[in-house]
Amino acid sequence: MVKVTGGGARVGAVSAHLGYISRQGKLELETDEGERIKGRDEHKTLLKSWHLELSAGQYRRQNERGGPARTLKLVHNIVLSMPAPTPPEKVLAAARKFAKEKFALQHRYAMALHTDQQHPHVHLVVKAESELGRRLHIDKLLLRQWREDFARMMREQGIEANATSRVVRGRNKGSVKGSIYRAEQHGKSRAVRERVTAIAQELSQTGAVRDLARAKLIETRKAVVASWTKIADVLDAQGELTLAGNVRYFANHLPPVLTDMEKLAQQFVRYIKMQRSAERDGPVKDRDKESELVR
Repeated sequence: MVKVTGGGARVGAVSAHLGYISRQGKLELETDEGERIKGRDEHKTLLKSWHLELSAGQYRRQNERGGPARTLKLVHNIVLSMPAPTPPEKVLAAARKFAKEKFALQHRYAMALHTDQQHPHVHLVVKAESELGRRLHIDKLLLRQWREDFARMMREQGIEANATSRVVRGRNKGSVKGSIYRAEQHGKSRAVRERVTAIAQELSQTGAVRDLARAKLIETRKAVVASWTKIADVLDAQGELTLAGNVRYFANHLPPVLTDMEKLAQQFVRYIKMQRSAERDGPVKDRDKESELVR
């Protein structure tokens, strides 16, 4: 996994993040110059050498509505991760090569290896502005390329790794961001309430929920199935009949296509059925815990 987790817009925020990834100075940070530093004093010296204060006030986006300008990121916070039981030293070696290949002599950076969770991972902090004054812009295409490159570097370390998208693996969209999820769970999300109201109105009028995004998801699923089928055909030609059968089984049993609206509609219908059952049969113990719909 290669993931961008944010980035500080103020020098103080960057300093705090370095403190976090170094476990408040207990872990070593490895820099783009090959140095290994430890302790808050050395962190301060490192940040001074990055001259973040020079770029902090130079690059601001004008608010489209005429409001106050917004400061751009000073750094990008990146995480490179592999699942257990990948040896942590292999992850660090691949991360070291990744950082050197992508940023050396262009963007200053520092990294730290974490092994306190099941999956070993490296936190990489990259200065957003290069030594020549150019800014690093990370989009989906670049991130996909980074994942492929990191997987290649892990294979060079003798670790089987592939960069496949969630769609190709047959997985639905990942978890909702923490603050949004917590708001929804406690019934404080106005957006969710508005969507549920719209769903209820459409169900009452038409008996079904139609989402325009469904057609695009269906086409994506067809393309994914077609790609896996071609792989199975190649395996057949190579005599790998068992593996080809497994690939076809996987492709034919991908999760059904459901948009976010359709998933929410399913939750709403289950909630209504449970409420009606409770009214008919009496209170259900711990009914609130059983409900999947945010009220």
